[in-house]
Amino acid sequence: MKLSVFTVATPDLTADELASAAAAAGIEGIEWRYRGIPADAMSEEPSYWRHNRCSIDPDQWEEQVPAFREAAKKHDRQSIALVPYLSCGDLLATEQAFQAAQALGASMMRVGVPGYDRKTSYPELYKQAVHYLSEVQEMAQQYKVKAVVETHHQTIAPTASLAYRLVQSLDSQHVGVLYDPGNMVHEGYENHRMGLELLGPYLAHVHVKNAAWFNDTSSVNSISGVNERNTKISIAAAWHCQWAPLTEGVVNWLQVFRDLKSVGYDGYYGIEDFSGVLESKAMLQHFADVFAEIERRVDEEVQV
Repeated sequence: MKLSVFTVATPDLTADELASAAAAAGIEGIEWRYRGIPADAMSEEPSYWRHNRCSIDPDQWEEQVPAFREAAKKHDRQSIALVPYLSCGDLLATEQAFQAAQALGASMMRVGVPGYDRKTSYPELYKQAVHYLSEVQEMAQQYKVKAVVETHHQTIAPTASLAYRLVQSLDSQHVGVLYDPGNMVHEGYENHRMGLELLGPYLAHVHVKNAAWFNDTSSVNSISGVNERNTKISIAAAWHCQWAPLTEGVVNWLQVFRDLKSVGYDGYYGIEDFSGVLESKAMLQHFADVFAEIERRVDEEVQV
């Protein structure tokens, strides 16, 4: 089993500290976050999406990439991916990111997918995405870095089947899907094995995290009204989804691992735990320990 870490989940560590911690936990691959730190966040405590010390700034990538690449090399780790936050259609930023990924020695890079907020129709967004991805495919071929579309809530690719619909006309050698069951707790659950079977050769990578739904017992956010008999009537319960520790959320990673094995997946499992329960180094070791146990149990099942 090959493990990796997406550095969005380790904001308190520098590149060298992260590579060292990954090595200590037996995590081979590193997926470097590619986004600048807002000026007003520099004085804040480290955080996943603002003051992240393990990010490459797109405005300074030529100066910073060598240091990140050497940090991985120093600790005998592999820089397997660059993970930018690209907008669908922004070909200039996309090509710059491909250049950075190539300089880093990465083999994969996440690309943009339109968000979905009920304001623009899905067919229109789909058309825009397919046009963008056809251009992305040419860049991926040129820079020898596979472009990946992530299953992600609040986009037009929250499920495996909708991600597949975006890439099905493209060459799976150059464009694939990053399968993220944790995101699919928020939106887009499908039977994992069925989705993986559909993706077939487009399945390129897997992200590992967890999430769970909670009922808002205070009912502050529930929806109710008063009927013609002047009686209060509830018409919708209020629920919210939030990140959960790796083994405490809705995703049963033992079953997902079985399903991935069933379709012959042999790529990386990349941790991005956003629960904040464990500090970064302990979180990496816990991830490695959990997946070692999952692999051991599945191997035992095969032998029975």
